[in-house]
Amino acid sequence: MALYVSPGFSRAADAHLRLALMFKARRHWAAAAAHFRRARLAPHQDATFTRLELSFHAAHLLEARGLRKAARDAYERLLKEPQLSSSLKADVCRQLGWLYHRCVSLGEAPARARAAVWCLQRAVAAEPDSGAGLYLLGRCFAAQGKVHDAFIAYRNSVEKSEGNADTWCSIGVLYQQQNQPMDALQAYICAVQLDKGHSAAWTNLGSLYESCQMARDAFACYSNGGPAAVSAHAPLRQRLAFLRAHLAHAPMPSVTGKRRQLPSIEEAWNLPISAEMSSRAPKSAPPPYPGKRAEEAPPLSHQQLQTLQYLQRNSHNLSPQQQALMQQLLSQYRLAQAARARAVTKTESSAGSGGESAESLAEDLLKKFSDSQTDIKKEPATTENGAGNGGGGGGANEAVLGGRQPVVKLEPLKTDPLKPLSFHIGMSSKQILDACKENAGPATSWSVLGDGCGAPEPPAVPAPRLSAEQLAPPAPFVYVESKRDAFSPQLQDFCLKHPIAVVRGLTAALKLDLGLFSTKTLVEAWPDHAVEVRTQLMQSADENWDPTGRRRVWACASHRSHTTVRKYAQYQAGSFQDSLREERERGAVPQHSAGALSDSDGRESGGPVKRRKSARMLRFGTNVDLSDERKWRPQLTELQKLPAFARVASAANMLSHVGHVILGMNTVQLYMKVPGSRTPGHQENNNFCSININIGPGDCEWFGVPDAYWGGVRELCDRHGLSYLHGSWWPDPEELRAHGVPVYRFTQRPGDLVWVNAGCVHWVQATGWCNNIAWNVGPLTARQYTLALERYEWNKVQNFKSIVPMVHLTWNLARNIRVSDPRLHRAMRTCLMQTLRAASGTLNVVRARGVPIRFHGRARGEASHYCGSCEREVWHALLVREHERRHVVHCLACARRASPTLAGFLCLEEHHTEELAQVYDAFTLHRAAPLAAAAAAPAAAAAVVQTPALVATPD
Repeated sequence: MALYVSPGFSRAADAHLRLALMFKARRHWAAAAAHFRRARLAPHQDATFTRLELSFHAAHLLEARGLRKAARDAYERLLKEPQLSSSLKADVCRQLGWLYHRCVSLGEAPARARAAVWCLQRAVAAEPDSGAGLYLLGRCFAAQGKVHDAFIAYRNSVEKSEGNADTWCSIGVLYQQQNQPMDALQAYICAVQLDKGHSAAWTNLGSLYESCQMARDAFACYSNGGPAAVSAHAPLRQRLAFLRAHLAHAPMPSVTGKRRQLPSIEEAWNLPISAEMSSRAPKSAPPPYPGKRAEEAPPLSHQQLQTLQYLQRNSHNLSPQQQALMQQLLSQYRLAQAARARAVTKTESSAGSGGESAESLAEDLLKKFSDSQTDIKKEPATTENGAGNGGGGGGANEAVLGGRQPVVKLEPLKTDPLKPLSFHIGMSSKQILDACKENAGPATSWSVLGDGCGAPEPPAVPAPRLSAEQLAPPAPFVYVESKRDAFSPQLQDFCLKHPIAVVRGLTAALKLDLGLFSTKTLVEAWPDHAVEVRTQLMQSADENWDPTGRRRVWACASHRSHTTVRKYAQYQAGSFQDSLREERERGAVPQHSAGALSDSDGRESGGPVKRRKSARMLRFGTNVDLSDERKWRPQLTELQKLPAFARVASAANMLSHVGHVILGMNTVQLYMKVPGSRTPGHQENNNFCSININIGPGDCEWFGVPDAYWGGVRELCDRHGLSYLHGSWWPDPEELRAHGVPVYRFTQRPGDLVWVNAGCVHWVQATGWCNNIAWNVGPLTARQYTLALERYEWNKVQNFKSIVPMVHLTWNLARNIRVSDPRLHRAMRTCLMQTLRAASGTLNVVRARGVPIRFHGRARGEASHYCGSCEREVWHALLVREHERRHVVHCLACARRASPTLAGFLCLEEHHTEELAQVYDAFTLHRAAPLAAAAAAPAAAAAVVQTPALVATPD
């Protein structure tokens, strides 16, 4: 939100880094990479981190994404930097060493082992006071069978950071491998006392008890590992099931039974650790208040520890005096342990798991950020220029991060003595331009929605709550029986009235040759045409399981690759033949080809579907580009038979006024499917409507949510840890309905046209072998335009690129159409006014900095421009600078962050200011024509895309 409200925010680099770390912790890799890139491009003079620290976290993102070789190269480049600090060098060496240890793709095992040890030893040398490098070094030595070296490394790690449960767990593993069960038990107990949710320590402890024939204690330890560990570990689930069955028939343990090799888990929890493990006296906690020291029990001496251990081993045969002594020693030991635990919680615990978790570093740095925030203290501003004049040194104004201590000066906000202005859509272009000159420059932020509008937010689920019937509404269907029905205004009205609708019979009534889009025709026309392939898990439409098949989730896994039309056609046909062969082998009754390809009539769409025991992978051919008229002229010509509101190119379609190609939106895309192919949940780009026609021969199953409820869908995505915009998700319809969100569900048969209205959330799965074609349309209605603008602004808040250039589109619409709807006119006029203000203010700033301005103009079909840093649309005033032998466009905010004086930039004007002023002044509310003329106007206007005579009617 800070970046949206103030694009020129001086701490933009910090904001982008924090966003990148949060996205990395949530495993949203693409969003994290985008914010790392923006943080790198932002100026760092006020940043609380260095560029080398940023490069380290960007390298760690590569490692977390599984790009191990790229991560290794990035770490090694960092180690060559002469200005690398010792703490950062330790972090880099630690990550690189652990990467060599666990990644088999980085070379042969002996070479990797040597490289891992060498890197970790460098990490220890660079940061001697940290126990994290020593812990990982011990892990490497243990894996190589160097038990003595491993134990020394673990002991030294405990000396540095004794509060690390991972280290104690690894010590326990080492003792268990050396057949020292009592020492292993004590080490595991230390681990779980430090971290009661340490699943590895609990599992190892259970294994230790099971090896000693102590089934009840083993079962208790396995169970304490937590449901997450149990669900993710198949052997552990099997052991728990076996022990549960065994204990159900086993007799209760007898007090007089044979002596056990280990104390029970309850006894071990209170058992003091051995003298060897407790040889170092624990650090006492700092006094809680100045001048007052907390009372602490002295630790037990070596002789007292031995006495306590002896008494506990023989607790069943003690005299009353010995029992009293044991209780006294045990009480003293517990007090000492409590003091020790308080001291441990005060010590640094940054060693963590040493990089095993991809999110640990992000969480550590976020903690440093939050800790540093609390260290910044305010000082009274006493000087005239507003600089803080802190008495008694500058320590109170310092925030520490990663060893650096930048001084943060708190200054009052400086405001220019500019007279307040109130802009409104009734102003002429001259008044707006004059006001911008008097007001010196552009506002720090502007919205196409207007000055009084805040940032868009996802809507809450509307009240009142819907009934069970309303939460599962029937899909709106309309049947077209003739060409007259197809071109009737009532058909368009029907589609615009519903969130999603199925138009059946339209292609037959218009005699569309859908065979032009069949796989056979595509192969004959252009067999080597590119196809994007998504490899997905085959499953039923109302279920979504994780890759292991054990847990229902929303995350929809998909792996991207590329092939050709010919190769995918072979796969599609082979998949169908395999299915027929499987049916014959099962002894199924032979079916006609149409029935085999379409299962919409054979199963209830709303009934539960049983999950397959062995899920298979499938390949979905998506985003086949049919925009080239030279290649696909017969196909594109055939689609001109559709009514105007559904055509790819039409004067009544906003997207036809963009003036350049937006692939998949104002061009046709084709999808080649096998059963199970999924298009995950989404809203269309900038909330534009979409058209989808099923070519057949199989069916598709659709799910849809009205746009008023998209905020509820986003809320559930957040609960599942998924990004609504960047993520790939497949909702659970029952969970949506339980949340009060209605869900449409219907089958799209061959020849059916599905109309997806503005803002409708939808997801689709093929239930047969079929092809689909789709594109977007923009009806000239106030609702469509407003929803597109709102999403344009919300995308800014979310740092998501709007692929529809709404500013450029609005000015083109103002040139090309006349508007009779007051709401549409008001929304467009506001956008024109705001963007004219922003463009004029940008040019004023550029002139004041002495930046050369050149007229560039716009070539026919030239794509709109976006900022190379923040990816926002840049219109009219393009600030260009050469970067890596190519010219990169910047918005004003990013250009000023890169160079406050705009040195090295060139400003290119896309339009003459006089032309923009004429367009703005000429865009007025068109009064409705007489009834007879109005009836003839739409048909004439729809014939030519560029005509200025089109009248947009209210929605």
